[in-house]
Amino acid sequence: MVTNITNLGRSGLSDWLIQRVSAVILALYTLFIVLYLLFNPGLDYEAWNGLFSQTWMRIFSLLAFVSLAAHAWIGLWTVTTDYLKPTGIRVGVQILVILSIFVFLVWGIQVLWGA
Repeated sequence: MVTNITNLGRSGLSDWLIQRVSAVILALYTLFIVLYLLFNPGLDYEAWNGLFSQTWMRIFSLLAFVSLAAHAWIGLWTVTTDYLKPTGIRVGVQILVILSIFVFLVWGIQVLWGA
């Protein structure tokens, strides 16, 4: 079994499981948002703000953000290791991806839990 320090999980099986669980969480979150939008056609700022001011929705959104970050990292790690053979280029792209995912995750948390 090959393990690599750049993997999110400890093995390919862990990465596979994280990828599948995060996909289910993202699908449930997307389904909820779509249904909420369909059942609230006259949605305004107050209703939207009311939804996202509830703790359960913030936790659900945070779980979706973390799932998106994990899902994106595993997917992009797989693509970069499969298609970028020169080590320097591959590591550079992976560092850029990690930094981008981190910035978007922190930004999402700030928007979600900010004042």
